[in-house]
Amino acid sequence: MAKKAMVEREKKRAKMVDKYWDKRQDLLDEFRQTADPLEKLEIHRKIQRLPRNSAPNRRMNRCWATGRPRAVYRDFGLCRNVLRDWAHKGLLPGVVKSSW
Repeated sequence: MAKKAMVEREKKRAKMVDKYWDKRQDLLDEFRQTADPLEKLEIHRKIQRLPRNSAPNRRMNRCWATGRPRAVYRDFGLCRNVLRDWAHKGLLPGVVKSSW
């Protein structure tokens, strides 16, 4: 299990990304469409004034069962340990252990 503080911090980041998503996208669109370098610089400064945790790339995929941040399979949202355990127990439909 991951620390509760880390899981809560990740939830806080997710909320902040949702809150500032529209504003960030508008500024980025404006930045891409502008040809004037000075105007681009000003728009970039506005983007930098947004909270750091509002950037979507700061979010981390976490296992929803344990909160583990690494080796998370996107299809299931589970880390490799839980995925293996649940697959052996037959809790994941359509997942079978391969053998050759």
